[in-house]
Amino acid sequence: MNRPAPDVLALQLAELLAQCALKNHNSFNKLYKLTASKLYGVALRILRRQDWAEEVLQECYVNIWNHAGDYAMAKSAPLTWMTSIVRNRCLDWLRRPQTEATGEQYDVAVEAWQDDAPGPMELLAASSEAAALARCMQQLEAKQRQCIMLAFFNGLSHSELAAHMKQPLGTVKTWVRRGLERLKGCLGEAA
Repeated sequence: MNRPAPDVLALQLAELLAQCALKNHNSFNKLYKLTASKLYGVALRILRRQDWAEEVLQECYVNIWNHAGDYAMAKSAPLTWMTSIVRNRCLDWLRRPQTEATGEQYDVAVEAWQDDAPGPMELLAASSEAAALARCMQQLEAKQRQCIMLAFFNGLSHSELAAHMKQPLGTVKTWVRRGLERLKGCLGEAA
């Protein structure tokens, strides 16, 4: 890849920064393509972790985009200005409290926090739903209630229900269907 001479590159980067100050996305894209590998190398050299370097670099480019209007060519070369942003942000990153668990520590921490037991809100919702279901079940005719309970709580099929209740299959199916319709209506009113 042919790279422009340093003076030409500095002028090009300064122009791109000026365009970024005007919120020109194409110029920002060009600026990124010309400088990302160099600035990533700086971040990686300071932080010594790829994931951190990538995260810091992303924050730095947001900072460059937001503060491109602050760049003054008389004070420093464009790449020097951007490198100082990356360097300072990396140092800030290293100074932050290191509370991040990684590797095996992370796996142990995740397992410790995981709990399959329902939380207070889930228990409250379940108890109110159970109360509404019990109230609605009491409103069903006895045969409908018995069929639904045997089907859903004991897992009986329609034919097993018919045999158990000593009733024709069509009758049992009708009791289940009508019972479920009434339950649906009752629970819909409760919601």
